Amino acid sequence: MFTLTAGIALPAVAFNLFGKQAARGEGSADAPAAKTEATKMVRVKVIGPDGQLTGPVEMAKLVLSDEEWQKRLTPEQFAIVRAKGTERAFCGTLLDNKKHGYYVCVACGLPLFNSSAKFNSGTGWPSFFQPVAEENILEETDTSHGMKRTEIMCARCDGHLGHVFPDGPKPTGLRYCLNSESLRFVDEADVKTLAENVPAAAAAPTVGKWLPAPAKDTALAAESTEAKAVFAGGCFWCTEAVFEAIDGVKDVVSGYSGGDPKRADYKSVCTGTTGHAEGIQITYDASKVTYGQLLRIFFATHNPTTINRQGPDSGTQYRSEIFYTGEEQKAVAEAYIQQLTDAKKFSKPIVTEVEPLNGFFPAEDYHQDFARQNPEHPYIKRWAEPKLEKLQEMLKDTEAEKQAQ
Repeated sequence: MFTLTAGIALPAVAFNLFGKQAARGEGSADAPAAKTEATKMVRVKVIGPDGQLTGPVEMAKLVLSDEEWQKRLTPEQFAIVRAKGTERAFCGTLLDNKKHGYYVCVACGLPLFNSSAKFNSGTGWPSFFQPVAEENILEETDTSHGMKRTEIMCARCDGHLGHVFPDGPKPTGLRYCLNSESLRFVDEADVKTLAENVPAAAAAPTVGKWLPAPAKDTALAAESTEAKAVFAGGCFWCTEAVFEAIDGVKDVVSGYSGGDPKRADYKSVCTGTTGHAEGIQITYDASKVTYGQLLRIFFATHNPTTINRQGPDSGTQYRSEIFYTGEEQKAVAEAYIQQLTDAKKFSKPIVTEVEPLNGFFPAEDYHQDFARQNPEHPYIKRWAEPKLEKLQEMLKDTEAEKQAQ
């Protein structure tokens, strides 16, 4: 725990930790927040009843006076979150936290960062290479103390969090530098304690019977026949793990497709300039599983409504795309997208692209079978395991459908 700079007097006057008096905002105790006719609203992502991050939902901003904030926060928290202070380097309580879970705003509980994006920057403050959702973070230019920096704040309550710098690790190249006092850590096992009531359309899609079987599909082969399917639905670590568990799937390879053959390597693809998507090539027995059944699993275990983004990963390489190997696959894919669209199975339009396969390039060896070989990896625990849980629900429902026929 850090100690505040000598001379700070709260609650009479708020200072930042450099000793300069903080500017009074409209929510200060000296100047109470003005009453407005319309409540200020913001679109953010929250944790839904199922413990998953929802789609963007419109919620009221949390606007309090300084007096009210001082009742809600400790003096240390107030000095940073409301008075834009900074804790001393290497003194924050969350700096060395290595547990799996969410880092939420200490003032309003909005989920901000996940342990899967935390890294040791060596700067003395908790650092992350990306937030859980771009909507949840506000950015403003900060010219205080003779520097030009980008301040980051909580989108729901405008609480000061820290700053973001362009010197972080891949894949984003960003370093979100946070104050521990701006955050509260919630262990992965307790994530449902963060649940908020949200409109049903904003909640993460359910699976199984929630997505219908394709009305148009390929026929099961009369005898064992090898076929291939190529899908891109975000990080290939996760999509690979999903399809490896399917009966009838013989092999799944992580790789790159859709871009420059000469730049089909992880370092290049991470730049987002190669045209490639991180994808998987599925080799399956067409006498045991159909192409449409694979498509159903594909759409049930990723979000096909986000452009160039899946979960915490953003960039063209994380787009949702189906690479068809023939006209029959193209027809089945386009028909299923239309079927889901007509049934309004997603709250937003499906943006999944359907393009011909012009080459698939296997990724580096260390990417293959990553989830299976690294089950305790923070990213796998946070993002792959929920997909596998959805898959199990879907398989149970599919089996029930077969028995009912």
